[in-house]
Amino acid sequence: MMSLNRVLLIGNLTRDPELRYTPSGTPVANLRLAVNSFFKDQSGARKEETCFVTIVVWSKQAEICNQYLKKGRAVFVEGRLLYRSWEAEGKTRSTMEVRADRVQFLGGAPGAASASGEGEPSAGRSAGRPAPTEEPSAPGEEIESAVEGSDADVPF
Repeated sequence: MMSLNRVLLIGNLTRDPELRYTPSGTPVANLRLAVNSFFKDQSGARKEETCFVTIVVWSKQAEICNQYLKKGRAVFVEGRLLYRSWEAEGKTRSTMEVRADRVQFLGGAPGAASASGEGEPSAGRSAGRPAPTEEPSAPGEEIESAVEGSDADVPF
């Protein structure tokens, strides 16, 4: 049976990125994203729902996000859902988060004019390929995986 685990989100950061490093020195950043939805209820009144999502970004992309992103900034995130559970103080804790393959900064930096046409770098790949990933498979372990293919594989 085939399966698909793909998430596309556009929202605003609710706080500054939190950058930390694994014991082997790999950067990892947590972003907290607010994604708003608007709808009308049965009486026709406009309602708003906000979904708060934790985004996990790895490697160089994590450092770039930490350097350029701040609370309130709009971003586009492409990634996959990831469920984790762990033991803490005798209780099992769990969370559902998004493992980012690509983070693209939207709009300009707050308070910065871009008259020169030079913008901030995107933390993602523009060719549609995700960056090579590195994430722990279990506490204390790390694995590396590389995305195969080249720009010549892109059909457009």
